[in-house]
Amino acid sequence: MARISILGTGSMGQAISTALTRGGHDVELIGSGETDRAVTGEIVVLAVPYPALAEIAATRGQQLAGRIVVDITNPVDFASFDSLTVPADSSATAELAATLPGARVLKAFNTTFAATLASGTVGENPTTVLIAGDDAEAKAALAEAVTASGLRAVDAGALSRARELESLGFLQITLAAAEKISWTAGFALVP
Repeated sequence: MARISILGTGSMGQAISTALTRGGHDVELIGSGETDRAVTGEIVVLAVPYPALAEIAATRGQQLAGRIVVDITNPVDFASFDSLTVPADSSATAELAATLPGARVLKAFNTTFAATLASGTVGENPTTVLIAGDDAEAKAALAEAVTASGLRAVDAGALSRARELESLGFLQITLAAAEKISWTAGFALVP
């Protein structure tokens, strides 16, 4: 089983921890105030808001070198709820990858809500975690951890697909914020 570090103890960090622990993985949760605590996982999930990515890259960049780093953020403009805050030809994950050249950066978990990760289902379907990245071995390792947890993992393609995943995550958030779907709902992929 994998050793997984999750930076962030909010609802998403807790839900991802619950799911991955269910799969038998050794999971450590590291809070924002624990800046001196070393990251020990070979997979590191950044369960933080988008603005925190720059600080994490600056303070933990050396620790993250060689590790699989999973960005779950959705760079939503929360002031207007009208757009993403990254350029149209980029993504939060691409920005992160540029600041962590020694890490194996992936995008995942951003198209799911905490409740569907914790329950393992979206309606009658298993929760699906879409994974984008350029490192096939890193994607396979994360997919193995996800599927061992009872969730579905789908390879969504190259790191450049992170932009579409962020757009999908943004759409889902705006639908829930407008009360058109609940925070326990979400998109499901049906094979």
